[in-house]
Formats: sequence, C-alpha cells, structure tokens
Amino acid sequence: MTTNYEIDNLDKEILNALSENARIPYAELAKNCSVSAGTIHVRIEKMKQAGIIEGTKVSINAKALGYDVCCFIGINLKNAKDYPDTIKRLEALEEVVEAYYTTGNYSIFIKLMTRSIDHLQMTLINKVQAIDAIQSTETLISLQNPINRDVLP
Repeated sequence: MTTNYEIDNLDKEILNALSENARIPYAELAKNCSVSAGTIHVRIEKMKQAGIIEGTKVSINAKALGYDVCCFIGINLKNAKDYPDTIKRLEALEEVVEAYYTTGNYSIFIKLMTRSIDHLQMTLINKVQAIDAIQSTETLISLQNPINRDVLP
C-alpha cells in the first residue's frame, strides 16, 4: 500500500462517480471526466494501491430482506482484557453488522439488524447478554436513518 497519496480534482471526480455507480465503465467515466480510459484505469489502480479504494460492494436493502429493526447497543465489559474474545463472539452473530471499540460510556458499540422486536429480544437475551464478559448493555432502537453516506473525497 502506497502512503501519502494526495488526491487531486480528477481523483475526486472519479471517486464521486464510483460512489454513485461502482460499475460505471471506464470508457463512460473517461468521457464524463474528459480524459482517456487509460488515465481512468491508471488513477483507479493508484488509488487502490494507496488504500483509498478498497473494493466494490453491492448495497443491500435490509428492509427488503425482512430486517425491519435496526438498533445500537452500548456494551460495558467486566474487564478490558475481555475485548478481543468478546469481539470474536460478537462477530459470530449474524445480527451484528457493525462494531466499534469506543471511549466514553461504553467499551463496545454495535449495530444490530433483526427481523422483529421479538427477534431483537431473543438476540439480546440468548446471544449478546449471554456472553460472560459483558457486564451490561444499553439498547437504542433506530426509528429511521435519514442520513446514510460515505465520506466525500
């Protein structure tokens, strides 16, 4: 991975276009940016090597798959040394879609997606709170997600 790669306006334009549609053909992107397809290819490869572009992914609509409940759970651990094992245990739970090691009130902050409130309750009781290293949890249910975006280049 190359370090200290500085993006310019063309790189920003490429990143913005890829953020909108990661499958845009290089030729179309080149036309939109008024450069050659080869230039686009070289720029994208350099940004991949620099770790700016880490890959492409499909955006999945969780609600369309039946996951209607999004919540965040603040977790307090009994001991800080329990962090690595707790993360491994949380990673094994399919309902956990994000996890953060944090400062402040919680040791770990996770995002869960469940199909229903009943599914959330069962996940909390039988999976999350069943992890011995967890001292306590606080659950916040999300009502909506009005802002959901990536960092702008």
